[in-house]
Amino acid sequence: MGDKQHEEGWFIYSFVARGTLVLAEYTEYTGNFPAIAAQCLQRLPASNNRYTYACDHHTFNFLLHDGYVYCVVAKETVPKHVSMALLERVKADFKKRYGGGKADTAIAKSLNKEFGSVIKEHMLYTIEHADEIEKILKVKAQISEIKSIMFDNIEKAIDRGEKLNELADKTTDLHSQAQDFRKQGTKIRKKMWLHNMKIKLVILGILLLLVLIIWVSICQGFNCTKQEDENANIEP
Repeated sequence: MGDKQHEEGWFIYSFVARGTLVLAEYTEYTGNFPAIAAQCLQRLPASNNRYTYACDHHTFNFLLHDGYVYCVVAKETVPKHVSMALLERVKADFKKRYGGGKADTAIAKSLNKEFGSVIKEHMLYTIEHADEIEKILKVKAQISEIKSIMFDNIEKAIDRGEKLNELADKTTDLHSQAQDFRKQGTKIRKKMWLHNMKIKLVILGILLLLVLIIWVSICQGFNCTKQEDENANIEP
C-alpha cells in the first residue's frame, strides 16, 4: 500500500455526531479541520448515505446511519474506500457500545474521554491493515459485479425464452464463483487474526522479560529467597 511513515498521517480528524451534535472526536493535529467538518455537518441531508467533499488537499468523508454521523478528514491521497472502511469500523464499534442507550441522550463531546481513544485505535488499525482491507473490498466488488452480470444475463435469457435447464446451469456457476470468493475472504480474515495474535504474544513476551529483569535487579536472583530463609532460622 505504500511507505508506513507516509501512511501514519493519512487521517487528520474524526468524530461521531448525533444529528449535528458532536459526541466524540479525535485528532493529533491543529488547524481548522474541525470547523470545516462542522460546517459540512450542518449541510448534510438526513438520509442514510455516504458523502465525500474535497477541500485544500484533504477529503471530508461522512457516513450517515440512523440519525448518527461518522466523519473522518483524510489526505487527498487516501483512497475513498479506505476512509469509508474506517468509518464502518467506527460505526460498528459505536453502535455496539452505545446503541439505543447512552448516546441517545449524551451532550456535546461528553463521550470524548471514553470513545476518543477508540477512534484513534481504529485509525491505526485501518492504516496497519490497509492492504488486507483493499483485498477484501476488491473481493466484495468482484462478487457484486458477478451478481450484476448474472442477473442481467438471467433477465436477457428470460426475454429470449431460453430453456429453464440452461438457466439453472448459469445459476449454479454463479453459486460456485461466490463460494470461491467467500473462501478467499476467509483466508484473508484468518491471516489478519494470526497477525494480531503474533503481536499480542510478542507484547506478552516483552512484559514477562521486563518483570524478570526488574525481579533480578531488585532481588539479585535467588538472594531474596535465601535471605528470607536465613532470617527465619535466626533465633530471637
